[in-house]
Amino acid sequence: MDRSAAATAGVRREKSYCRICSGLCGVEVDIADDRIVGIRGDKDHPLTRGFACSKGLLAVEAHYGEDRLLHPLKRTADGSFAPIALDTALDEIAAKLGAILEQDGPGAVAGYRGTINVYSASAAHMLRDWLKSLGSNAYYTTMTIDQSAKFVTAQRLGMWLAGKQPLRTADVMLYAGNNPLVSLAGPGLMHNPVKTLKEARARGMALVVIDPRLTETARFADIHLQPLPGQDAVIAAGLLHVVLAEGWHDARFCERFVKGLSELAEAVRDFTPEFVEQRTTVPASQLRAAAALFAQPKADGSAKRGIANCATGVTMSPHGNIADHLYECLNVVCGRFNRAGDSVPFSALMQPAAATVAEGVFPPSRGWEQGWKSRISGNGLLAGERLTVELADEILTPGEGRIRALFVDGANPVSTIPDQARVERAFGELDLLVTIDPYLTTTARLSHYVLPPKLFFEHADMLSDRTFSGGLLGAPLAQYTPALVPPPEGSELVEDALVFWELSRRMGLPLTFDGVALDMTIAPSLDALHAILLRNGAVDLPTLQAQRGQLLPIPDMVVTAAPAEATARFAVMPPDVGAALGAIAGETDLLGCDAAGTPFTHFLVSRRVREVSNTMYRQLPAVARRMPVNPVWMHPEDLAAQGLRDGQRVRVISRHGRITSLIEADPTMKPGVIAMTHGWGGLVAEQDAGAPGGAGIGRLVSSTEDLEPINAMPRQSAIATRLEAAG
Repeated sequence: MDRSAAATAGVRREKSYCRICSGLCGVEVDIADDRIVGIRGDKDHPLTRGFACSKGLLAVEAHYGEDRLLHPLKRTADGSFAPIALDTALDEIAAKLGAILEQDGPGAVAGYRGTINVYSASAAHMLRDWLKSLGSNAYYTTMTIDQSAKFVTAQRLGMWLAGKQPLRTADVMLYAGNNPLVSLAGPGLMHNPVKTLKEARARGMALVVIDPRLTETARFADIHLQPLPGQDAVIAAGLLHVVLAEGWHDARFCERFVKGLSELAEAVRDFTPEFVEQRTTVPASQLRAAAALFAQPKADGSAKRGIANCATGVTMSPHGNIADHLYECLNVVCGRFNRAGDSVPFSALMQPAAATVAEGVFPPSRGWEQGWKSRISGNGLLAGERLTVELADEILTPGEGRIRALFVDGANPVSTIPDQARVERAFGELDLLVTIDPYLTTTARLSHYVLPPKLFFEHADMLSDRTFSGGLLGAPLAQYTPALVPPPEGSELVEDALVFWELSRRMGLPLTFDGVALDMTIAPSLDALHAILLRNGAVDLPTLQAQRGQLLPIPDMVVTAAPAEATARFAVMPPDVGAALGAIAGETDLLGCDAAGTPFTHFLVSRRVREVSNTMYRQLPAVARRMPVNPVWMHPEDLAAQGLRDGQRVRVISRHGRITSLIEADPTMKPGVIAMTHGWGGLVAEQDAGAPGGAGIGRLVSSTEDLEPINAMPRQSAIATRLEAAG
């Protein structure tokens, strides 16, 4: 329906944007009688140019589907739920929370945020600030079971102040364990990724993809390395070996900004292409070709532009911290950063506008070594966050500091934190579990109170974070939306951020939001909170509202040369990285056996799909019809070798558990590797009883073994498994 036809039919069309994932796609929403009746990608949007994924186009089902919760719920003594008035629920929650604070102090109260919270400006800031106002640092997010290796690398290696070279000027890009054409989460490919990649390829950009599967992104690659899973540290070390041995690194940049280059060269000396082939099955010639394509100077002798990047396929696998560090070292030794004279778009609108940004290294900080330490493991905070895999033990372990109350906003940790049975047991021990969610998820079903929030197009919103969303946008976009429709008639819904203001008011406690003390007598509007976030930024709220969806006339920043007094350097090979890499080189028997000596046969990797984002939207009828379960994808040759058939019910068995699902032939898989999508399945007992809804691969993962140092990252990909036919 075009604009004139829509107007004739009594339909108004509004511009907004999706907040399901990092794509942040511009959309046009058709509204009639205060209800959404249609949604499409916004062709006028300067970044996404009409693209919106299938999830973003399910707004009608999401807002008006029969599974959406429209009233607060309270769990009764028999485990069922009964409606409860919002004010009554908040009164009871505040009273219980006050008693816990009085008995055990603020350390007994924790918060957990997920993807949907991240992309809502007021909610994203409020949960953390509320905990700080209480005096608690028990702040958990999905990041520390996702890509927390990037936190580790930034603090151990250092960061470049002017940022990395962008895709728009790249001669070559390398993506490892990243499928941005599905995830919308690769540098430069978050907005209309297929069109953007095709345009880059048409102008001559080369592409290297490293993934055990022939992914949607890998189909565009000049070189696709298809290794055994969990071997990215070996591959990255092998690439560095070739680059340094051939002298393809930026010697001048390294001399000025890098320390430990000789130690790095020595550490990767034995990671020859032949050794890499032996460990990963990637032919030595392919590794050399990939290194040359990425790093060998152009015919005129000039250096190439473009970066290496890795994502969850790497960071969820064994040695994810070391692999991420080494892939970033590729960028460092090749000098793949914005340099003096380059232009950098200003995109972090909550920060003051700047005309210039200087070259230089933000030095390694190793922040986890200072300050608070976990009573469970001795691990420190990572970028201000506690480590999610330790949450269950912080609840189950008696003593001072035990978590008794947990507030979950925009997340489903029961289905996403590994070792689900342990997580369920821990959440059952909580004195107070409050979940803010529009659906009765597995986490919500264990909660004492479930508070359903307004959905995307029912409340005002804006870009969500000073640095995170600015980096995602990569341009000075006025990303704002007003509330477009009211909540469904008769509903009683909450604003995520205002839940915490209401609790503080009821308990007579002050609340500071982004450094500003809030008036505790009158509830702030969301736009009042937005104005606080923008108070020192490049634009004010009225400007954002007036020019929403448009690029603002903020000039690019010009990169200036590093001042002579700038002495900070990248630490490419600190001792702990060197020691870990040495241990990796000596590993053997990568699959191993179970306790009874039965060998494992296949690596299980986690795979993203277009239909869902983590656990979100699995319950929608359109998604359930297309993907009723998360199957086990396996190469047809492996199916035949295992004596299995397409569509058969199978058990997947690891050292730590077993799950059941349907097997599906997929020729894009590497033989010896199977894949499943994470975040599926109901409660453990339901999965064991064969209830529909898929299987949670976190049940195959231990929350106490095979953890990465520093960030306690569990092994959620490259899991050693075997399969057997199920009934």
